[in-house]
Amino acid sequence: KSGLDPSGAWHAWGMACLKAGNLSSAREKFNRCLKPPMDLNQLNHGSRLVQDVIQYLESTVKPILIADDDYFATLRELEATLRTRSLSLEMMCEGKIQHNSYYQECLFYLHSYGTNLAIISFYMRHDCMREALLHLLHKETPSEVFIEGIFIPSYESGKLHMLENLLETIDPGLESWGVYLIAACKYLQRKNYYHILYELQQFMKDHVRAAMTCIRFFTHGAKSYTELGGKQTWLLKIKDHLKVYLQEVSRSSGRKKMAFTFRKKMSATDVSRHINTVDLQMEVTKFLHRCESSGTSQMTGSSLPTLFGNNNMKMDVACKVMLEGKNIEEGFGIAFRVLQDFQLEATEVYSKVAKQLVKQQKYSEIRQLLKCVNESGVAAKNDGDNIILNCLNEFKNIPAEDLDNLIQDMDSDENKIQAYVMCNKLRSAYLVSVRQEKTRAVQLVQHVRQLAENGGDDVVKAICAQWL
Repeated sequence: KSGLDPSGAWHAWGMACLKAGNLSSAREKFNRCLKPPMDLNQLNHGSRLVQDVIQYLESTVKPILIADDDYFATLRELEATLRTRSLSLEMMCEGKIQHNSYYQECLFYLHSYGTNLAIISFYMRHDCMREALLHLLHKETPSEVFIEGIFIPSYESGKLHMLENLLETIDPGLESWGVYLIAACKYLQRKNYYHILYELQQFMKDHVRAAMTCIRFFTHGAKSYTELGGKQTWLLKIKDHLKVYLQEVSRSSGRKKMAFTFRKKMSATDVSRHINTVDLQMEVTKFLHRCESSGTSQMTGSSLPTLFGNNNMKMDVACKVMLEGKNIEEGFGIAFRVLQDFQLEATEVYSKVAKQLVKQQKYSEIRQLLKCVNESGVAAKNDGDNIILNCLNEFKNIPAEDLDNLIQDMDSDENKIQAYVMCNKLRSAYLVSVRQEKTRAVQLVQHVRQLAENGGDDVVKAICAQWL
């Protein structure tokens, strides 16, 4: 008569029927006020009204202690026992109470009016993980529901192994679980739970991704190569994962199609390349660990370069190896292999090292670097000269004698003249210029005379004019 919403009254009536143990009458009353959710896959447990019903039913069903503990039962528990005994309560071996009609009643309401997450969470609360997984699979529920309803509760309660065993029992190839497992990995990565992630990747036999996680364990948080020296077991694990992956690829290459659809794939060539990178990183780690331990290490940088970074970081590794040994020659072999294996810009690296040596005032080491570069067998004609030219920007800091020695070491007279001009040694530039072929000599001397005139060097200007 008053036009009020009757659903509250129906719900109260239904709850009264439940409490009186009249389950069929309760269903009828609730049918008038409860509605199924619009989207079964929404990430909540459905309406508050449904949750109230489930909460009451669950509180009514209590496991009954049948052994010697009976006499510890309180009067209230005995009352509950007497009230539910007529409902054929049977304890299952795993602590389930599936045969209890209150349990079945919960499932009726959940399947009629609850979300998939509510159903799955109910199964999980009652140690029915298998039923939760089967429901997930049969309803093709999205991965968010798996994460929220099954995965998080499993690892938080220490039941990850139990979950893995059930996944494998239901589908030994794990193919049905691919989407869910990949989503779990992404979730763990976002949360920075790398140890659980690594365990899960091993269970999935996703060897390429497991190797990538090992790389993170090796590099993350290390401030020195002494620290990396203590983490070398991760490098061995990376190799193991990649080798196992190679074996699996070669075994399956005979078949028409490779079954592992959700596991990360990589070509055999790329895998072999990565194994070589790991081997080289092991050599670099041992060498730099030894340098740091013996105290020859000079460089300190904000980030620690490894061969698992981009090309700039790999170039930093090559520089570090050359600069941190007792001398340039000691680390040149390893650095040269880094440059060759990753096809890095060698001259740029050598120039960087030379500039660093100028800062450290190790001028004889620059000459040793040039010797190593020339003896490497792959240096271009002007590589050595370019290295010297690149570090002459710092010429003001280089003592005159060392500067002369470096320029004298250059191969090309043209480059020597350029170097002398850069260092304002115009007289020396003139002396090299006049030794060239006549036409070229005239051009060079004219250029030196012009520079002398601009710089107010009357002596060199007069010498040039007289020669011309």
